[in-house]
Amino acid sequence: MKEIPSYADVLEAAERIKPFTNRTPVFKSKWYNHQAEAELFFKCENFQKVGAFKFRGACNAVFTLNDHEANRGIVTHSSGNHAQAVALAARTKGYQATIIMPKNAPSVKVRAVKEYGAKILFCEPTIEARKEMTYQFIEETNAHFIHPYNHPMVIAGQGTVAKEFLDEIPDLDIIIAPVGGGGLISGTCITAKQIKPSIRVIGCEPELADDAYRSLKEGTIQPVLRTDTIADGLRTSLGDVTFTIMKEYLDDLVTVSEKSITREMRSVWERMKIIIEPSSAVPLAACMDQKFEVKGKKIGVILTGGNVDLDKLPWI
Repeated sequence: MKEIPSYADVLEAAERIKPFTNRTPVFKSKWYNHQAEAELFFKCENFQKVGAFKFRGACNAVFTLNDHEANRGIVTHSSGNHAQAVALAARTKGYQATIIMPKNAPSVKVRAVKEYGAKILFCEPTIEARKEMTYQFIEETNAHFIHPYNHPMVIAGQGTVAKEFLDEIPDLDIIIAPVGGGGLISGTCITAKQIKPSIRVIGCEPELADDAYRSLKEGTIQPVLRTDTIADGLRTSLGDVTFTIMKEYLDDLVTVSEKSITREMRSVWERMKIIIEPSSAVPLAACMDQKFEVKGKKIGVILTGGNVDLDKLPWI
């Protein structure tokens, strides 16, 4: 297993990526506060470069490489947001990136990866296919692999979301984020628990992609059994690093239905006038469905991204 990143790594990441990333805004909504009977704060990573929090981790991981490592080429596998993030981070440093993407990746994300100058290799839409093609590419080219989430510098970069959040709203009772591979929730756990030990960190995922929920219940990493959730960014299984961090720090993990995800994605578009992708709606659905103790709490909701295929909106 790779090393577990520390809060010191998060602080170093914050300084390293600061010139290149956006400090994203925190929004509030009177309507949502009334509906939830709580005070909700939204950390809007949909306004991050590449339209998602993933740029933080990719930027940190790419920028810690030396030229010898990076000039071998950089490779990763991703359904979209990490792909875009690595592509832009690599271009920023003048490195060549190759991205392994599933054939069913959203077209908006595929176009963005191409625009950022990365090469795309398409694979079948399974975790096994992604890994197999990635390892084959590494064998052939000796490229440097940046894992989408099970990478200490990626996790440290993602931890800067929670650092900014708590710098701005230090008295949060709860911070909640969606779980795919676990990079964001792991960075959030490390950071939030260091800054405010009493805070509750809650993860959430779709019922149709509940591998993290099952993994924590069983005590071993469980596979993704299906990949048809509309929350395309959450169709990945945990890594050994993220699973270890979650077991130690995560206070709770809940699941939500596809119906609830669609409902809250649409509500944010209509009520807050901002674009979020389905994965971003997952933690909000958990709040609105009262999947944990919500009423009377100050809750920080991480809206992870806003990259949406407008030809395939879930409510159409």
